[in-house]
Amino acid sequence: CELTASTKSYTFQVDEEDDSEHILALSVVCLTDGAKDECNVVEVIGRNHENQEIAVPVANLKLSCQPLLSLDNFKLQPPVTFRLAAGSGPVHLAGWHRIVHREDASFEEDDDLSEEENEELPPIKPAKK
Repeated sequence: CELTASTKSYTFQVDEEDDSEHILALSVVCLTDGAKDECNVVEVIGRNHENQEIAVPVANLKLSCQPLLSLDNFKLQPPVTFRLAAGSGPVHLAGWHRIVHREDASFEEDDDLSEEENEELPPIKPAKK
């Protein structure tokens, strides 16, 4: 997404009835063409373990000293809102969204695996002194 003076926030949400697990990972936050040399603070608004809304600044970008920040796939649980708390942008946020379906998370036992488990291993010999 891109945050600007006219579009200060973007919310990423998933269908509440979807029983899949959704992971959103933020990779890069950077200033784009037209950015002024001012502090641009990007914050993430989400919910904590007590379901209370919290806002956490994740980037403070300035064209002359830090126009780009790598967040190394900072994982978030949707729904999450990205907000330009200070500055006029434009700030570009990039990342990925992974959907893990419940049936994909479970696996069936493989016949080859069970054969390996049943193989007898030779006894362990004590080390020589």
